Amino acid sequence: MTRHDTFKHLQPQSVWSHFATLCAIPRASYCEEALKQQLIEWAQARGIAHVVDAAGNLILKKPASLGCESAPGVILQGHLDMVCQANAGTAHDFERDAIKPVVRDGWLIAEDTTLGADNGIGVALALAALEEPNLMHPALEVLLTINEESGMDGARGLAHGTLQGKLLINLDTEEWGHFYLGCAGGVDVRLRHDCAQEEIPHDFALLRFDVSGLRGGHSGIDIHLGRGNAIKLLAEALRDLSLHTDVRLIEMRGGSARNAIPREAYAICALPLAAVSGMDVWMEHRLSTWRQRFAEVDAQVAFRYELETLPVAKAISREVRDRVLAFLDTALNGVQQMSADFAGVTDTSSNLGVLALTQGNLKVTFKVRSLHDARADALAEKLVSFASAYALQAYKEGGYPSWTPNPSSALLALCQHVHTTQFGQPAGLQVIHAGLECGLFSASHPHLDMISFGPDIRGAHAPGERVEIASVGHCWTLLKAVLQALAH
Repeated sequence: MTRHDTFKHLQPQSVWSHFATLCAIPRASYCEEALKQQLIEWAQARGIAHVVDAAGNLILKKPASLGCESAPGVILQGHLDMVCQANAGTAHDFERDAIKPVVRDGWLIAEDTTLGADNGIGVALALAALEEPNLMHPALEVLLTINEESGMDGARGLAHGTLQGKLLINLDTEEWGHFYLGCAGGVDVRLRHDCAQEEIPHDFALLRFDVSGLRGGHSGIDIHLGRGNAIKLLAEALRDLSLHTDVRLIEMRGGSARNAIPREAYAICALPLAAVSGMDVWMEHRLSTWRQRFAEVDAQVAFRYELETLPVAKAISREVRDRVLAFLDTALNGVQQMSADFAGVTDTSSNLGVLALTQGNLKVTFKVRSLHDARADALAEKLVSFASAYALQAYKEGGYPSWTPNPSSALLALCQHVHTTQFGQPAGLQVIHAGLECGLFSASHPHLDMISFGPDIRGAHAPGERVEIASVGHCWTLLKAVLQALAH
C-alpha cells in the first residue's frame, strides 16, 4: 500500500501504514469507490473474504483462530468517508489530492485541511487487526460503511441479518481513555425557497462582505464550546446594516457541511453609493463587538468588505430580504439543553451548517442532535414551524436514532477488565453528542452488544484536525488485548 514519508517512523507501523493509504486516496462522502477497490485488492491478496452489500458497504471477513471457533464473533466497525474542509485560499482538491499531514509535538496534523483521522484511524486499526500475525481472535467481520458523514447512508442501508457477529466494537470516538456507551440521534432540517427578485438601481455600488477566521469544528462534539457561526454572524451584520441603509442582497453563502460549524461566509450586496463612505466605521464597530463576544473561543474572527465589479442586475426583493435575514439571525442554533444524566454532555442542539443563496434560490440546512429521539424531533419541528412563520418552507429529512447506553453490557465489563490490566485503571464511561452509527446497527441487528473507543482526535471536521500519535498506539494495544480476551 502507498505510504507517505511522514508515516515511516510512526508506531505502530501496521496501523499507520493503513492510515497512509487512506490519506493518499481521496474519500469524500459519495466518493469512496476508489478506496473501496483498493481495500478489496488488499484483502484478496491476503486471502481475506470480502462482500459489498446492497448499500455499498464493504465487509471483510476472517475466520476465528484455531481453537477459538466457539467464541462469539466480533465486528470491528468504522466508516470510509471523511469530512472535506480546507482553509480559504488553500489549493486542495479533495477529489484528486492526497492529504499531506505533518508531525508536530506528538500529534499528526493536517495544517490547512481536515486530516480524516475521523474515521480513518478507526478503519486503519480494524485493517491492522485483520493481518496481525499470531493474534488470537474470534471470527472477525470488519464493517466499513459509506457516506457516514453525509447522512449515514451505509448504516441506514445495512440489511437485517447481514452481520453474523454478536459483539460490535465501533472505532469512531475521539477521546482516549474512555469507553462510549451511547450517542445522540439526529435529523436534518432543510429549507428551500425561490425568492422574488427585483432590479438594482443604477446608482448603487456592489460590495462583497466576508466573515472568516473562525475555528469551526464538529457540530456535535464542539457545539458546547460556544464558537462563532459564520452564517449567523453575517446574517446578524446584514440585518443591522439594512436598518441603516438600503441593502440589496444578491448572493450569500456559508458552510459546506451540515455537521461542521461554519467557519466562513460571504455575501454580495448592492448599496447606495453614499453609504459606502461610512462602511469602515460600521464594520470596525461590528468586528470589535464580535471580538469582545468571542474573546475566549474565537478571538481571530475577521470581517471585511471589498468593492465588486460583477455585472449583476437583480437582488432578492427587500421584503424577502427582511424575512430571510431575520430567520437566519434568530433561528435556534447551538446548545438547547444539557444532559441531566451525564455531566458536561450536551443533550440537544442545532447547527445552522450550510447556506446558499444564488440567483434567487435559497437553500439552508440545519443539523439537529439529541440524546433523546423525541427531543431531536421536537426541535426539528420547532425549526420547521419557525421557518413557516417567516413564510419559508422547511422540512425534516434523514433522521437516525440515538444509541441508548447499556451500563450492564457484558462487552463493557470485559473491556474494562482488559483496560485495567493493560493501563492500570478502568476507562471513563461516556456518551457522545455526535452521531455514531451504533443506533442504526441496534435497529437492524438488535442482538448486538456494542461499545466504542478511539484515540485522541482534536478539531475533527475543521482544518487543522489532528490525532495524538501515542493514543493511537494505546488503542492498538487495547484492541489486540480485547480480541485475545474475547477469543478465550
